[in-house]
Amino acid sequence: MKLAFDLAEQAFRENEVPVGAVVVLDGEVIGTGYNSVIRESDPTAHAEILALREAGKRIENYRLVNTDLYVTLEPCMMCYNAMIHSRIRTLFYGANDFKTGIFSTGKFELTKDIFNHTITVKPGIMLEESSNILQEFFRERRGARAVERGGLENR
Repeated sequence: MKLAFDLAEQAFRENEVPVGAVVVLDGEVIGTGYNSVIRESDPTAHAEILALREAGKRIENYRLVNTDLYVTLEPCMMCYNAMIHSRIRTLFYGANDFKTGIFSTGKFELTKDIFNHTITVKPGIMLEESSNILQEFFRERRGARAVERGGLENR
């Protein structure tokens, strides 16, 4: 999780929403990513998606069986579905996302019966650090009164 947090800090330095993700197989990091939607001009360039893509290329398989994913923010529905399709074993995440998170918004309860794979979920890992960096990022954005800057909305 520390590596995921380091990646979130990298995203922060690049003026991206500070979220980092790491995929681990048998104790070895096989994929990393941090939010890069602005830099990549890609709405799907979330930390989790980038980490999953790198892991798949690394093991030359889209199925990431027996892997664990560490991410600093609760995944959105898009990212969670990608985890389902890639067969992530365990999801460890830091901060809750009460706006778009699959668990905190109740979306998981509405959709869980359609999934053909189950992921063990462990929330609250490095919760304080993960929450603080996000709060600092958006506090700075609001302080700059940047309604829209470089494609990043100030919410």
